[in-house]
Order: sequence, then C-alpha cells, then structure tokens
Amino acid sequence: MAGEDSIFIGASRKPDDSYQQPEQLLLKYGNRHGLVTGATGTGKTVTLQILAEGFSNAGVPVFCADIKGDLSGIAMMGEAKDFLVARAEAIKLDPYEFQEFPVIFWDLFGEQGHPIRATVSEMGPLLLSRLMNLSEAQEGIMNIAFRIADEEGLLLLDMKDLQSLLANIADRAGEIGARYGNVTKPSVGAIQRSLLVLEQQGATHFFGEPALKIADIMRTTRDGRGAINVLAADKLMMNPRLYATFLLWLMSELFEELPEVGDPDQPKLVFFFDEAHLLFDEAPKALVDRVEQVVRLIRSKGVGVYFVTQNPLDIPETVLAQLGNRVQHALRAYTPREQKAVKTAADTFRPNPDFDCAKAITQLGVGEALVSTLEAKAVPSMVQRTLIRPPSSRLGPITPEERRKLVAESPVSGQYDKTIDRESAFELLQRRAADALKAEEEAQGREQEDTGRSRWTIPGFGDDDDGDYAPSRNSRSRSAPRPRASNRQTVAEAAIKSVVRSVGSSVGRALVRGILGSLKKGF
Repeated sequence: MAGEDSIFIGASRKPDDSYQQPEQLLLKYGNRHGLVTGATGTGKTVTLQILAEGFSNAGVPVFCADIKGDLSGIAMMGEAKDFLVARAEAIKLDPYEFQEFPVIFWDLFGEQGHPIRATVSEMGPLLLSRLMNLSEAQEGIMNIAFRIADEEGLLLLDMKDLQSLLANIADRAGEIGARYGNVTKPSVGAIQRSLLVLEQQGATHFFGEPALKIADIMRTTRDGRGAINVLAADKLMMNPRLYATFLLWLMSELFEELPEVGDPDQPKLVFFFDEAHLLFDEAPKALVDRVEQVVRLIRSKGVGVYFVTQNPLDIPETVLAQLGNRVQHALRAYTPREQKAVKTAADTFRPNPDFDCAKAITQLGVGEALVSTLEAKAVPSMVQRTLIRPPSSRLGPITPEERRKLVAESPVSGQYDKTIDRESAFELLQRRAADALKAEEEAQGREQEDTGRSRWTIPGFGDDDDGDYAPSRNSRSRSAPRPRASNRQTVAEAAIKSVVRSVGSSVGRALVRGILGSLKKGF
C-alpha cells in the first residue's frame, strides 16, 4: 500500500473511529531517527517488526535486537489469522500479502547466531570504563593504558591482552606515574577485578578476532531487499551494561567508518535500539554527550537510529530532540512519574485539535498508537491516532531447528565461527618478561663468576694463577730459580692459622694441622 518512497505504518482514525487516511514514513527522512515508546504489551515489538519489513523491502539493511525472541519470526512466512486479517481490512490494506525476509542472526555468545566480536582497542577506554563502571581515577589509568599500548606497539585484541598490559603498568607504576600522573597498584587491581567480573559474565566471547565487519550488516539480496540483522539478546539482557555498551560501540563504529552522504533518498542502514533506557541508566555526562554527538552527526552518514523503550523520560532531552519520527503506544498514568511521562509524550507532538493527546495516550488499545512522522520539508506531521498494520512475516518466534537452518545458510556462515588468536600484547609482554628474566639470570651468573675470581686463595692449591703469585710461562722459563720461600711460608702459615681459629671441631683442627705439616715439609 505504501509507495516506493515510503513505508506504510497504518491508518489513522477520525473522532468517530472511522477510517481517515494512511500514515506513512517517508524514506527520504528515514535517517532523521525515531522513537517507539509504550508500556509492556502495547505492541512495540510489532511496530518494530513492520518498520523493519518496510525498510527491508525498500532495500535498506536493518540491525535490531531481539529481547524476547519474538522478533525472530520475521525470517519466516506469515500466516493468515483472523485478528490479522480483520486489522488489514480495518486499515484498507489490500492486498494483505505474506512474505519471509532475509535475516542474519547474530549472538554475542555464539549460541543463537553468528558470534559478534570486537577488539579491545576498537571498544576504546571510554566505553570500557562505562562497561566496568570505573571511577574517575580508574578511568584515567585506563586511558594511560591505551596510550602506552599505542606508544609501544601493543595490540589490544582480547581480554588477556588488556589484563597483561595492566599488570605490566602496575609493575612500572613509578616510571609511568612520572610521565602521565599517579598510577597506583590498588587502582590497577580494582580494574583487574572488574575485568574478572566481565569475564565471568561472558565478555570473553565478545572481545577478540575476527572482529565484526560493518559491511556484513549492510548487505542486500539479489532481489534488492535489505538484510535484517537480528541480535539474540535474551541472554545478553542478563548483563544489560554489556548490551548497552555493545550497541553504543556499534553506532560509534558506523559513525567512524561510513562516508558522508548528506541526505540520501533513503537510509543506508537503520538501527533499532530496543530497551534504550539501559544506555542512559546511571550514565556519566561524557557518555550521554557521546550518544548525542553520534545521533546528531550519524544522520549525514545515511544511518537512522530508532530508540525503542517503555517511557519517553528514559531518553535525555538532548537526544529526544533529534528524533523526528515517533510512534507512541499506550502509557499508564497511575503514579506521579507515569503522569509526568504522559505529559512529556503529549507535549512532544504537534497537536491535533480533534482530540486531547495526553488523554488519548492513556486510552490507546493494543496495536494502536499516536503517530507523527516528518513530512514535506522535514516538518513533523500533525499527530494522528493510528491502527498499526499487521506484519507480513510470522508473528512470534521461530523454532530452534528453523534457526539452525537459517544460520547454516547465512551469507556469513563460517566467517566468524572460529576465534583467531594472533600475536598481540599478551604474547609480546610475555616475551619481554622472559627476555628480562633471562638477562637478569645471565647478569647474576656473571656477578657470581666475578665474585669467585676475586675470592681469597691459598698458593699452591691451583688457584694461584694471579700475577702476584705465579709468573707467566711466557715470561719465565721452567729452569728459573724459585723465589725465596720465607715470605710464602709466612703468608701460608698466617692464613692457615686463621682458618684453624675458625674451625670448631677437634677433627677439623687435626685435619688442618696435617695440611700444615705437609706444607712445611714441602717447603
């Protein structure tokens, strides 16, 4: 029903609840970002599904998270069910056609899709500090670690690379502190403990190689449809900080890698950020500023970012102001905070004189929403009470067998399944430590050898090769007369008497007296 330049969202209703007009999202403004909000069970996932279908059919790749597993059905052909057909008739969707969509399944843990990995260096100190909830002082040490890695040519690819670098920094705390500021071993230890927690939560699966190539989530099929990349996030949600940090990293990578395209006729990629409140919960101002910057500037790269959350108050005002396309499902207003959320949502729409927006938000049914999108000259349309269209793909999750088949037939099958562990900071620092230990052992050996040569000797016992006691064979012939023995005897006797005094046992004294008698006879 939508034209080639738009996505059909649903049909708006008149005050008497009769059909009014189709509501559409213009593709040329698809990169102006969007917001889908509403309480649990009001239809946000279906809205996300029909938007993803529309972008895919227009040739726009999509990346979205599947929090509950329901979104996976987008990979399979839809089925005609009574309530879906009734909705299609109510909004004059004719013909209501079913189709399956090209889907690539991803999973940070590699269980329900292809593994997604990023290197530690790609993540960067800011996002890592956010992920580990580091203090300001600890974040400073993390920045120093990345600086030293750059200066010393140490690749930071996986967790053990960062752990070994931090251990090296702790050992060199004095040297590094003189250059970059105070580095304390307790602070380094606290960061190491945070890394251990991350490791136990599964972050080891995420950090490493092969790292995700942005081109692999921007694929299109031979028939011109955009691939829908679905991230399995049900297990990932057990660690919401990792989930939020990963999606922010992905947005940052898109921002840094994609070229400037201005305002294209349609987006190059659309990114849906479900459970968006996790990104901003207890986030430091520096991180919120980073999100605002990415959202504001990534539009010119042809990327549209759509936040999906329960409450519009979850999104900071500076970010909310960047979201031009909005779908507001029902909100409840039982508490003061909920009442404030309803008022905030109502105030962000261009008013419609036909109804009270704030009142309507609390009265919307399942699959019904207030919709406002950007129209000519990027001006927000007047808000309309809209019945959302039914999806063309399956409503509900796919089976594990269907998922395995789709993963095996994926265009990226085999590219990310095996981990690559090439030489990086861990191996280089191990080698440096081994070389330093070897050098230290050799130095100790030389020191012991030098000490042995300079030890006190007894002439006539094979140790008198010093020039003071034994002349060189080249300078004196065998028949040369011996030097007088009186001095040698005196020296020897004095030395051995000293030894006798240091020997405590009678056996020792007898032994030394025997040696002394032999020396006297020899002389």
